[in-house]
Amino acid sequence: MDNFEFYNPTKILFGKGMIARLDEQIDQQARVLVLYGGASAEKSGTLGEVRKALGQRTFCEFGGIEANPTYETLMKAVEVARKEKVNFLLAVGGGSVMDGTKFVAAAVPYQGEPWEILLKQGETVQQALPLGTVVTLPATGSEMNSIAVISRKETGDKLAFSNPHVFPVFSILDPTRTFSLPPRQVANGVADSFVHVMEAYMTLPQDAMVQDRYAEGLLLSLHEIGQRITSAPADDYDLRANLMWVATQALNGLIGAGVKQDWATHAIGHELTAKYGIDHARTLAIVFPAMLKERREQKRAKLLQYAARILGLTEGTEDERIDAAIARIEAFFEGLEIPVRLSAYDIDRAGIDPIIAQLEEHGMTTLGEHQDITSEISRKVLERSL
Repeated sequence: MDNFEFYNPTKILFGKGMIARLDEQIDQQARVLVLYGGASAEKSGTLGEVRKALGQRTFCEFGGIEANPTYETLMKAVEVARKEKVNFLLAVGGGSVMDGTKFVAAAVPYQGEPWEILLKQGETVQQALPLGTVVTLPATGSEMNSIAVISRKETGDKLAFSNPHVFPVFSILDPTRTFSLPPRQVANGVADSFVHVMEAYMTLPQDAMVQDRYAEGLLLSLHEIGQRITSAPADDYDLRANLMWVATQALNGLIGAGVKQDWATHAIGHELTAKYGIDHARTLAIVFPAMLKERREQKRAKLLQYAARILGLTEGTEDERIDAAIARIEAFFEGLEIPVRLSAYDIDRAGIDPIIAQLEEHGMTTLGEHQDITSEISRKVLERSL
Protein backbone atom coordinates (compact mmCIF):
# COMPACT_ATOMS: atom_id res chain seq x y z
CA MET A 1 0.00 0.00 0.00
CA ASP A 2 1.26 3.49 -0.84
CA ASN A 3 1.59 6.33 1.66
CA PHE A 4 -1.46 8.58 1.65
CA GLU A 5 -3.21 11.52 3.27
CA PHE A 6 -6.98 11.34 3.64
CA TYR A 7 -9.14 14.37 4.29
CA ASN A 8 -12.88 14.64 3.93
CA PRO A 9 -14.68 17.34 5.94
CA THR A 10 -18.17 16.93 4.46
CA LYS A 11 -20.99 16.36 6.95
CA ILE A 12 -23.66 13.95 5.69
CA LEU A 13 -27.32 14.20 6.68
CA PHE A 14 -28.94 11.04 5.33
CA GLY A 15 -32.56 9.98 5.27
CA LYS A 16 -36.18 10.87 4.82
CA GLY A 17 -37.13 14.41 5.82
CA MET A 18 -33.55 15.61 6.23
CA ILE A 19 -34.07 18.70 4.07
CA ALA A 20 -35.83 20.24 7.05
CA ARG A 21 -32.48 20.09 8.86
CA LEU A 22 -31.05 22.54 6.34
CA ASP A 23 -31.95 25.38 8.69
CA GLU A 24 -29.41 24.11 11.23
CA GLN A 25 -26.53 23.95 8.74
CA ILE A 26 -26.33 27.53 7.46
CA ASP A 27 -25.72 30.67 9.46
CA GLN A 28 -28.87 32.74 9.93
CA GLN A 29 -27.13 35.81 8.53
CA ALA A 30 -25.87 34.08 5.39
CA ARG A 31 -26.69 35.42 1.95
CA VAL A 32 -27.42 32.27 -0.05
CA LEU A 33 -27.46 31.49 -3.76
CA VAL A 34 -29.48 28.38 -4.57
CA LEU A 35 -28.35 26.71 -7.80
CA TYR A 36 -30.31 24.04 -9.64
CA GLY A 37 -30.88 22.51 -13.06
CA GLY A 38 -34.23 22.26 -14.79
CA ALA A 39 -37.88 22.14 -13.85
CA SER A 40 -37.67 18.75 -12.14
CA ALA A 41 -36.35 20.25 -8.90
CA GLU A 42 -39.43 22.45 -8.78
CA LYS A 43 -41.93 19.78 -9.86
CA SER A 44 -40.62 17.23 -7.37
CA GLY A 45 -41.17 19.68 -4.52
CA THR A 46 -37.50 19.69 -3.54
CA LEU A 47 -37.01 23.39 -4.24
CA GLY A 48 -40.13 24.18 -2.24
CA GLU A 49 -38.74 22.27 0.74
CA VAL A 50 -35.43 24.07 0.41
CA ARG A 51 -37.06 27.50 0.31
CA LYS A 52 -39.09 26.66 3.40
CA ALA A 53 -36.03 25.40 5.24
CA LEU A 54 -34.05 28.54 4.40
CA GLY A 55 -36.66 30.51 6.33
CA GLN A 56 -36.01 34.23 6.68
CA ARG A 57 -32.50 34.17 5.26
CA THR A 58 -31.68 36.37 2.30
CA PHE A 59 -31.40 34.12 -0.74
CA CYS A 60 -31.62 34.22 -4.51
CA GLU A 61 -31.79 31.50 -7.14
CA PHE A 62 -30.01 30.49 -10.32
CA GLY A 63 -31.51 27.76 -12.50
CA GLY A 64 -30.70 26.22 -15.84
CA ILE A 65 -27.43 24.40 -15.10
CA GLU A 66 -27.09 21.80 -17.86
CA ALA A 67 -26.60 18.04 -17.62
CA ASN A 68 -22.98 18.74 -18.55
CA PRO A 69 -22.48 22.08 -16.82
CA THR A 70 -20.95 24.68 -19.10
CA TYR A 71 -18.50 27.40 -18.31
CA GLU A 72 -20.72 29.86 -20.18
CA THR A 73 -23.76 29.18 -17.99
CA LEU A 74 -21.77 29.02 -14.77
CA MET A 75 -20.13 32.37 -15.40
CA LYS A 76 -23.62 33.88 -15.40
CA ALA A 77 -24.10 32.38 -11.96
CA VAL A 78 -20.76 33.89 -10.91
CA GLU A 79 -22.06 37.30 -11.99
CA VAL A 80 -25.22 36.82 -9.91
CA ALA A 81 -23.23 35.73 -6.87
CA ARG A 82 -20.91 38.72 -7.10
CA LYS A 83 -23.72 41.19 -7.70
CA GLU A 84 -25.83 39.89 -4.81
CA LYS A 85 -22.79 39.57 -2.54
CA VAL A 86 -23.71 36.03 -1.57
CA ASN A 87 -21.49 34.20 0.90
CA PHE A 88 -22.94 30.69 0.74
CA LEU A 89 -23.89 28.47 -2.20
CA LEU A 90 -26.46 25.68 -2.10
CA ALA A 91 -26.60 23.11 -4.91
CA VAL A 92 -29.95 21.37 -5.37
CA GLY A 93 -29.69 18.56 -7.90
CA GLY A 94 -27.38 15.86 -9.17
CA GLY A 95 -23.71 15.74 -10.06
CA SER A 96 -23.88 18.41 -12.74
CA VAL A 97 -25.41 20.98 -10.42
CA MET A 98 -23.00 20.08 -7.64
CA ASP A 99 -19.99 20.23 -9.97
CA GLY A 100 -21.17 23.55 -11.37
CA THR A 101 -21.65 24.95 -7.88
CA LYS A 102 -18.08 23.95 -6.96
CA PHE A 103 -16.81 25.89 -9.95
CA VAL A 104 -18.89 28.94 -9.01
CA ALA A 105 -17.59 28.69 -5.44
CA ALA A 106 -14.01 28.80 -6.70
CA ALA A 107 -14.63 31.38 -9.43
CA VAL A 108 -16.42 34.09 -7.43
CA PRO A 109 -13.35 35.14 -5.39
CA TYR A 110 -10.84 34.11 -8.08
CA GLN A 111 -8.27 36.74 -9.00
CA GLY A 112 -7.88 36.29 -12.75
CA GLU A 113 -9.63 34.51 -15.60
CA PRO A 114 -11.72 31.72 -14.00
CA TRP A 115 -11.09 29.36 -16.94
CA GLU A 116 -7.60 29.02 -15.48
CA ILE A 117 -9.17 26.97 -12.70
CA LEU A 118 -9.89 24.24 -15.24
CA LEU A 119 -6.69 24.65 -17.22
CA LYS A 120 -4.64 24.27 -14.01
CA GLN A 121 -6.83 21.45 -12.62
CA GLY A 122 -7.65 23.57 -9.56
CA GLU A 123 -4.07 24.15 -8.45
CA THR A 124 -4.45 27.95 -8.52
CA VAL A 125 -7.54 28.04 -6.27
CA GLN A 126 -6.63 29.72 -2.97
CA GLN A 127 -10.12 30.24 -1.57
CA ALA A 128 -13.76 29.50 -2.34
CA LEU A 129 -17.22 30.31 -1.10
CA PRO A 130 -18.57 27.65 1.28
CA LEU A 131 -21.20 25.39 -0.26
CA GLY A 132 -23.68 22.72 0.66
CA THR A 133 -25.70 20.26 -1.42
CA VAL A 134 -29.15 18.73 -1.51
CA VAL A 135 -28.78 15.61 -3.64
CA THR A 136 -31.56 14.54 -5.99
CA LEU A 137 -29.66 12.11 -8.24
CA PRO A 138 -27.27 9.47 -6.85
CA ALA A 139 -24.45 8.95 -9.35
CA THR A 140 -21.32 11.07 -9.25
CA GLY A 141 -20.44 11.16 -5.56
CA SER A 142 -19.83 14.90 -5.98
CA GLU A 143 -21.66 15.50 -2.70
CA MET A 144 -18.67 14.19 -0.71
CA ASN A 145 -15.59 15.06 -2.74
CA SER A 146 -13.66 18.06 -4.04
CA ILE A 147 -13.85 17.20 -7.75
CA ALA A 148 -15.81 18.89 -10.54
CA VAL A 149 -16.01 18.44 -14.31
CA ILE A 150 -16.96 21.43 -16.47
CA SER A 151 -17.51 21.82 -20.22
CA ARG A 152 -16.97 24.83 -22.45
CA LYS A 153 -19.18 25.19 -25.52
CA GLU A 154 -16.91 27.66 -27.26
CA THR A 155 -13.95 25.28 -27.40
CA GLY A 156 -15.55 21.85 -26.99
CA ASP A 157 -13.45 21.19 -23.87
CA LYS A 158 -14.56 19.06 -20.93
CA LEU A 159 -12.08 19.44 -18.08
CA ALA A 160 -11.87 18.45 -14.42
CA PHE A 161 -10.51 20.26 -11.41
CA SER A 162 -10.06 19.41 -7.76
CA ASN A 163 -9.27 21.50 -4.72
CA PRO A 164 -9.89 21.02 -0.98
CA HIS A 165 -11.58 24.43 -0.76
CA VAL A 166 -14.61 23.10 -2.71
CA PHE A 167 -15.49 20.18 -0.48
CA PRO A 168 -19.15 20.67 0.46
CA VAL A 169 -19.57 21.75 4.08
CA PHE A 170 -22.57 19.43 4.28
CA SER A 171 -24.68 17.29 1.98
CA ILE A 172 -28.28 16.25 2.48
CA LEU A 173 -29.22 12.87 1.00
CA ASP A 174 -32.94 12.08 1.12
CA PRO A 175 -33.69 8.94 -0.94
CA THR A 176 -37.32 10.01 -1.43
CA ARG A 177 -36.03 12.83 -3.66
CA THR A 178 -35.07 10.15 -6.21
CA PHE A 179 -38.56 8.65 -6.57
CA SER A 180 -39.50 10.94 -9.47
CA LEU A 181 -36.34 10.35 -11.50
CA PRO A 182 -36.71 8.95 -15.03
CA PRO A 183 -35.52 5.31 -15.30
CA ARG A 184 -32.71 6.38 -17.63
CA GLN A 185 -31.19 8.65 -14.99
CA VAL A 186 -31.45 5.97 -12.31
CA ALA A 187 -29.72 3.45 -14.58
CA ASN A 188 -27.03 5.99 -15.38
CA GLY A 189 -26.45 6.49 -11.67
CA VAL A 190 -25.86 2.78 -11.13
CA ALA A 191 -23.45 2.60 -14.08
CA ASP A 192 -21.56 5.74 -13.05
CA SER A 193 -21.11 4.49 -9.50
CA PHE A 194 -19.96 1.08 -10.74
CA VAL A 195 -17.19 2.53 -12.88
CA HIS A 196 -16.14 4.94 -10.12
CA VAL A 197 -15.44 1.93 -7.91
CA MET A 198 -13.75 0.04 -10.73
CA GLU A 199 -11.38 2.89 -11.59
CA ALA A 200 -9.85 2.52 -8.12
CA TYR A 201 -10.18 -1.27 -7.82
CA MET A 202 -9.50 -2.78 -11.26
CA THR A 203 -5.82 -1.95 -11.42
CA LEU A 204 -3.08 -4.11 -9.90
CA PRO A 205 -2.60 -5.99 -6.60
CA GLN A 206 -1.18 -3.74 -3.87
CA ASP A 207 -1.92 -5.78 -0.74
CA ALA A 208 -4.47 -3.15 0.28
CA MET A 209 -6.92 -5.44 2.04
CA VAL A 210 -9.19 -2.73 3.42
CA GLN A 211 -9.52 -0.87 0.13
CA ASP A 212 -10.09 -4.09 -1.85
CA ARG A 213 -12.72 -5.50 0.48
CA TYR A 214 -14.44 -2.14 0.82
CA ALA A 215 -14.57 -1.78 -2.97
CA GLU A 216 -15.80 -5.36 -3.34
CA GLY A 217 -18.60 -4.70 -0.89
CA LEU A 218 -19.70 -1.74 -2.99
CA LEU A 219 -19.46 -3.79 -6.20
CA LEU A 220 -21.53 -6.62 -4.72
CA SER A 221 -24.15 -4.05 -3.68
CA LEU A 222 -24.16 -2.47 -7.14
CA HIS A 223 -24.60 -5.84 -8.84
CA GLU A 224 -27.62 -6.52 -6.63
CA ILE A 225 -29.02 -3.03 -7.10
CA GLY A 226 -28.51 -3.28 -10.87
CA GLN A 227 -30.45 -6.54 -11.02
CA ARG A 228 -33.39 -5.09 -9.08
CA ILE A 229 -33.56 -1.40 -9.93
CA THR A 230 -35.12 -1.61 -13.40
CA SER A 231 -38.13 -3.62 -12.23
CA ALA A 232 -38.52 -2.35 -8.66
CA PRO A 233 -41.14 0.28 -7.79
CA ALA A 234 -39.78 3.82 -7.98
CA ASP A 235 -40.69 4.35 -4.32
CA ASP A 236 -38.72 1.36 -3.01
CA TYR A 237 -37.08 3.41 -0.26
CA ASP A 238 -34.53 0.86 0.88
CA LEU A 239 -33.28 0.17 -2.64
CA ARG A 240 -32.97 3.87 -3.45
CA ALA A 241 -31.31 4.53 -0.08
CA ASN A 242 -28.71 1.87 -0.74
CA LEU A 243 -28.01 3.24 -4.23
CA MET A 244 -27.66 6.74 -2.85
CA TRP A 245 -25.17 5.71 -0.18
CA VAL A 246 -23.17 3.46 -2.50
CA ALA A 247 -22.86 6.31 -5.02
CA THR A 248 -21.49 8.56 -2.30
CA GLN A 249 -19.04 5.95 -1.01
CA ALA A 250 -17.84 5.15 -4.53
CA LEU A 251 -16.05 8.48 -4.91
CA ASN A 252 -15.48 10.01 -1.48
CA GLY A 253 -11.82 9.02 -1.53
CA LEU A 254 -11.76 6.07 0.84
CA ILE A 255 -11.39 3.19 -1.62
CA GLY A 256 -8.77 5.10 -3.60
CA ALA A 257 -6.56 6.01 -0.63
CA GLY A 258 -3.14 4.41 -0.83
CA VAL A 259 -3.70 2.55 -4.09
CA LYS A 260 -2.93 3.17 -7.76
CA GLN A 261 -5.98 4.33 -9.71
CA ASP A 262 -6.82 4.19 -13.40
CA TRP A 263 -9.29 6.88 -14.65
CA ALA A 264 -8.43 6.30 -18.32
CA THR A 265 -12.03 5.23 -18.97
CA HIS A 266 -13.23 8.56 -17.59
CA ALA A 267 -10.72 10.55 -19.62
CA ILE A 268 -11.87 8.93 -22.87
CA GLY A 269 -15.51 9.08 -21.80
CA HIS A 270 -15.32 12.82 -21.15
CA GLU A 271 -14.18 13.36 -24.71
CA LEU A 272 -17.05 11.27 -26.06
CA THR A 273 -19.50 13.43 -24.13
CA ALA A 274 -17.83 16.65 -25.25
CA LYS A 275 -17.81 15.61 -28.92
CA TYR A 276 -21.01 13.59 -29.30
CA GLY A 277 -23.19 14.58 -26.34
CA ILE A 278 -23.55 11.03 -24.99
CA ASP A 279 -24.57 10.80 -21.33
CA HIS A 280 -21.48 10.56 -19.13
CA ALA A 281 -22.42 7.21 -17.59
CA ARG A 282 -23.17 5.77 -21.00
CA THR A 283 -19.74 6.71 -22.30
CA LEU A 284 -18.28 4.75 -19.39
CA ALA A 285 -20.33 1.69 -20.33
CA ILE A 286 -18.91 1.90 -23.84
CA VAL A 287 -15.29 2.41 -22.85
CA PHE A 288 -14.82 0.33 -19.72
CA PRO A 289 -15.41 -3.19 -21.11
CA ALA A 290 -13.28 -2.32 -24.14
CA MET A 291 -10.55 -1.04 -21.80
CA LEU A 292 -10.58 -4.36 -19.95
CA LYS A 293 -10.27 -6.28 -23.20
CA GLU A 294 -7.34 -4.17 -24.34
CA ARG A 295 -5.60 -4.14 -20.95
CA ARG A 296 -6.42 -7.66 -19.78
CA GLU A 297 -2.76 -8.61 -19.29
CA GLN A 298 -1.96 -5.53 -17.21
CA LYS A 299 -5.14 -6.10 -15.16
CA ARG A 300 -5.02 -9.92 -15.15
CA ALA A 301 -4.60 -10.40 -11.39
CA LYS A 302 -7.39 -8.00 -10.46
CA LEU A 303 -9.69 -9.35 -13.16
CA LEU A 304 -9.24 -12.83 -11.69
CA GLN A 305 -9.81 -11.48 -8.17
CA TYR A 306 -13.00 -9.75 -9.30
CA ALA A 307 -14.14 -12.88 -11.12
CA ALA A 308 -13.68 -15.02 -7.99
CA ARG A 309 -14.79 -12.68 -5.21
CA ILE A 310 -17.65 -10.84 -6.91
CA LEU A 311 -18.89 -13.24 -9.60
CA GLY A 312 -17.95 -16.57 -8.02
CA LEU A 313 -16.07 -17.65 -11.15
CA THR A 314 -13.46 -20.18 -10.05
CA GLU A 315 -13.70 -22.91 -12.70
CA GLY A 316 -11.87 -23.02 -16.04
CA THR A 317 -8.62 -21.49 -17.20
CA GLU A 318 -7.56 -17.99 -16.23
CA ASP A 319 -8.37 -16.69 -19.70
CA GLU A 320 -11.79 -18.30 -19.65
CA ARG A 321 -12.56 -16.68 -16.29
CA ILE A 322 -11.38 -13.29 -17.54
CA ASP A 323 -13.49 -13.60 -20.69
CA ALA A 324 -16.50 -14.53 -18.57
CA ALA A 325 -15.93 -11.63 -16.16
CA ILE A 326 -15.75 -9.06 -18.96
CA ALA A 327 -18.86 -10.57 -20.56
CA ARG A 328 -20.69 -10.29 -17.23
CA ILE A 329 -19.70 -6.62 -16.94
CA GLU A 330 -21.13 -5.96 -20.40
CA ALA A 331 -24.28 -7.84 -19.37
CA PHE A 332 -24.48 -5.70 -16.22
CA PHE A 333 -24.64 -2.53 -18.32
CA GLU A 334 -27.00 -4.04 -20.87
CA GLY A 335 -29.29 -5.18 -18.04
CA LEU A 336 -29.61 -1.49 -17.20
CA GLU A 337 -30.58 -0.90 -20.85
CA ILE A 338 -27.29 0.90 -21.47
CA PRO A 339 -25.53 0.03 -24.76
CA VAL A 340 -21.87 -0.96 -24.71
CA ARG A 341 -21.00 -0.13 -28.32
CA LEU A 342 -20.27 3.12 -30.16
CA SER A 343 -22.42 1.87 -33.02
CA ALA A 344 -25.48 2.28 -30.79
CA TYR A 345 -24.84 6.03 -31.12
CA ASP A 346 -24.14 5.90 -34.86
CA ILE A 347 -20.41 6.38 -34.34
CA ASP A 348 -18.16 4.44 -36.69
CA ARG A 349 -14.39 4.14 -37.11
CA ALA A 350 -14.16 7.63 -38.60
CA GLY A 351 -15.64 9.02 -35.40
CA ILE A 352 -12.65 7.86 -33.39
CA ASP A 353 -10.16 10.33 -34.90
CA PRO A 354 -11.71 13.43 -33.30
CA ILE A 355 -11.65 11.75 -29.88
CA ILE A 356 -7.97 10.92 -30.16
CA ALA A 357 -7.26 14.48 -31.29
CA GLN A 358 -9.07 15.86 -28.25
CA LEU A 359 -7.20 13.55 -25.88
CA GLU A 360 -3.92 14.74 -27.35
CA GLU A 361 -4.96 18.38 -27.19
CA HIS A 362 -5.79 17.99 -23.50
CA GLY A 363 -2.54 16.18 -22.73
CA MET A 364 -4.28 12.87 -22.01
CA THR A 365 -1.56 10.72 -23.56
CA THR A 366 -0.15 8.91 -20.49
CA LEU A 367 -3.23 7.50 -18.82
CA GLY A 368 -3.98 4.61 -16.50
CA GLU A 369 -2.50 3.20 -13.31
CA HIS A 370 0.82 2.62 -15.08
CA GLN A 371 0.68 5.94 -17.00
CA ASP A 372 1.32 3.94 -20.16
CA ILE A 373 -1.97 4.31 -22.03
CA THR A 374 -0.88 6.31 -25.04
CA SER A 375 -3.01 7.81 -27.79
CA GLU A 376 -2.50 4.64 -29.82
CA ILE A 377 -3.76 2.44 -26.99
CA SER A 378 -6.75 4.74 -26.49
CA ARG A 379 -7.46 4.30 -30.21
CA LYS A 380 -7.34 0.51 -29.82
CA VAL A 381 -9.76 0.73 -26.89
CA LEU A 382 -12.22 2.76 -28.96
CA GLU A 383 -11.85 0.38 -31.88
CA ARG A 384 -12.77 -2.50 -29.57
CA SER A 385 -15.94 -0.61 -28.64
CA LEU A 386 -17.25 -0.15 -32.20
